Amino acid sequence: MGWELFLVLALVLGGEFVNGWTDAPNAIATVVSTRVMTPRAAVFLASIFNIFGTLCGTEVAHTIGTGIVDAGAIQPSAIIATMTCIILWSCVTVHYGIPTSKSHELVAGLSGAALATVGPSALIAAG
Repeated sequence: MGWELFLVLALVLGGEFVNGWTDAPNAIATVVSTRVMTPRAAVFLASIFNIFGTLCGTEVAHTIGTGIVDAGAIQPSAIIATMTCIILWSCVTVHYGIPTSKSHELVAGLSGAALATVGPSALIAAG
C-alpha cells in the first residue's frame, strides 16, 4: 500500500497543479481582456480569493469524498486511474483550447470506477 499511496498523493498534487493552471486564467481572462484590471492586479486578487476560498470550508470535498460513491468501493488503483485521466485530459483540452471541468472529471472518474468494480450499488443516488 505504501507505493500506491505515494502515487495517489503525487497524482492528486499533479491534478491540483493542472486545475490551477487551467482555472486561474479563466478566472481573470474577462477583467484583463476588457482592461478593467491589469494582469498583475487580477492575478493578485485571484490568488487572494483562491486562498480565501480554500479556508472557507470543506463541504464540496466532503460531498465528493463521501456523498457520491461508497468510499469502500474505491480502491487506490481507481484513484490512480481517475487522477491520471484528469491530468491527461486536461493537457489535451488546454492544447486544443477546449473548456473543461476537473470537478466533473473527478465525479465521472470515481463514479465510473465504482460502477466497474462494484456495480450500481456503489453509487449513492442522493449524492
